[in-house]
Amino acid sequence: MARTTDGNGTPVPQRLLAAATRLFAEQGYDRTSVQEIVEAAGVTKGALYHYFGSKEDLLQEVYARVLRLQQERLDAFADADAPVEDRLRSAAADVVVTTIENLDDAAIFFRSMHHLSPEKNKQVRAERRRYHERFRALIEEGQKSGVFSGATPADLVVDYHFGSVHHLSTWYRPDGPLTPQQVADHLADLLLRALRP
Repeated sequence: MARTTDGNGTPVPQRLLAAATRLFAEQGYDRTSVQEIVEAAGVTKGALYHYFGSKEDLLQEVYARVLRLQQERLDAFADADAPVEDRLRSAAADVVVTTIENLDDAAIFFRSMHHLSPEKNKQVRAERRRYHERFRALIEEGQKSGVFSGATPADLVVDYHFGSVHHLSTWYRPDGPLTPQQVADHLADLLLRALRP
């Protein structure tokens, strides 16, 4: 019977994901073999196929786990009992911080999404759309109540902010001059300034 955790108590799926994330980030998805992943995780191929049906399933999960975290956090901010400006600012800053904290995952995803089958690609896009729609609803709420300017369509505002977020993996460096929170604050402030009536 294969062990379900390592000496540190890390469950096999997490070990596989950590190994795959590191290797996909270093070598690229297409240049990483299943054998390299299982060796790095210290498990058998059978264990990988038990938890993930394929290397493609691992790629999908690398991105999906970050998106799930971000969705939970966005839902919490959106549902909070606070002015819409505060809720949007919190959500806008949080997606920057969580993206930077998972920069490898984001970089892998944007570099490798084209490797997903049309079906998996559709699933991921649907999950991302749900996130963007919840974020857009906050903007629309503020526009309807007059807190935000309605001059720019909410869809464009969403694209503006997430364009910046998706671009983070191309320039942000942990050893650079700005902390994740500082970058998040700057981008959230830019967004709110753009929405001010």
